[in-house]
Amino acid sequence: MLKIGCHLSSSKGFLAMGKTAVSIGANTFQFFTRNPRGGAAKPLDEDDIAAYLKFSEEHELQPILAHAPYTLNACAADEKKRAFTQETMADDLRRLEHIPGSMYNFHPGNHVGQGVETGIKFIAETLNAVVWPQQSSVVLLETMAGKGSEIGRTFEELRSIIDMVDENNCLGVCLDTCHIHDGGYDIAGNLEHVLETFEKRLGLHRLKAIHLNDSMNPLGSHKDRHEKIGRGSIGMEALTRIVNHPSLRTLPFYLETPNDMQGYKKEISLLKAIYQAE
Repeated sequence: MLKIGCHLSSSKGFLAMGKTAVSIGANTFQFFTRNPRGGAAKPLDEDDIAAYLKFSEEHELQPILAHAPYTLNACAADEKKRAFTQETMADDLRRLEHIPGSMYNFHPGNHVGQGVETGIKFIAETLNAVVWPQQSSVVLLETMAGKGSEIGRTFEELRSIIDMVDENNCLGVCLDTCHIHDGGYDIAGNLEHVLETFEKRLGLHRLKAIHLNDSMNPLGSHKDRHEKIGRGSIGMEALTRIVNHPSLRTLPFYLETPNDMQGYKKEISLLKAIYQAE
């Protein structure tokens, strides 16, 4: 069974997200832990969480993917910004303990002129401060397109971060198809080589989730502009291979395409139709 969902608004709570997911044919979903541009998280609603957990079990909605706010930068030059990132991520992970088996995704950060080596060191310091051995959530570093001073464009950069984290058994990777395409990995023309490189640099056991997006830009553009499924430079044929690949087909896929709910519903139906049952 294809595990597929999209990004949903968390403003009305977990149960509402779960019901929205089911209404559009999804069996998982992604959400922001708080306003994506910053701000405090809403207080936990224990009744809503209890109702959601029951609903989730009935509809097999796990695993869901929490996404950290875009404003966080674990390798900012400003120490106060790094401290804010650490505090926010720690709070997010504590809150996610109320929903066992969930995952937490974040953009590694921008080194803003400090250099990749310094940026990687700061990101690892943040992760060492926020992860703990018994946590139930897996923390995912997202593959990036490499625009500006982004860290995480290459598998080697992600591996360097992971190697510096003491409790790295809590870490995994979320592969964004638009990002790695724009970053220079030819998933449309040579998927096997990309996955072989991932296995060599990171190990496919680290790959826990996929952001399934087409791209508005050509291979290696470093632009990060998502496109609807089958309408971009990656294309429907390549995306079909991705969702059916033996190393990927059992992973959860999360759409971040430029859509409203009806658009997501159509894409989810399309992807289910091209998914080949074993």
